Amino acid sequence: QVQLVESGGGLVQPGGSLRLSCAASGFTFSNYAISWFRQVPGKEREMVASIGSTGGTTNYADGVKGRFTITRDNANNTVYLQMNSLKPEDTAVYYCNAVRTTSTVSNNYWGQGTQVTVSS
Repeated sequence: QVQLVESGGGLVQPGGSLRLSCAASGFTFSNYAISWFRQVPGKEREMVASIGSTGGTTNYADGVKGRFTITRDNANNTVYLQMNSLKPEDTAVYYCNAVRTTSTVSNNYWGQGTQVTVSS
């Protein structure tokens, strides 16, 4: 059974930090690119950060560059999102996404999300 389980969300003051984790199981984690998305009510889900299957390639949304860092541990099937200098506009539900696309396979998995609230 495929699972992506996010954790680490919570309430933090502006300027604070959080580290989100996404633990994967039920598929070959090291074959998948992983992304973090976020969504607020009434808005589309947006990509925050992504990392290639080996960890050699990362990509960030403009609004989080220099503040967020995505990393992965393929030995433990886990991806992390370190979030520093948090702003109220970072408040959202954060989702972990795993994607693998080849000529014969197209898989796309989502976690259930974890709430991040940045407020004083």
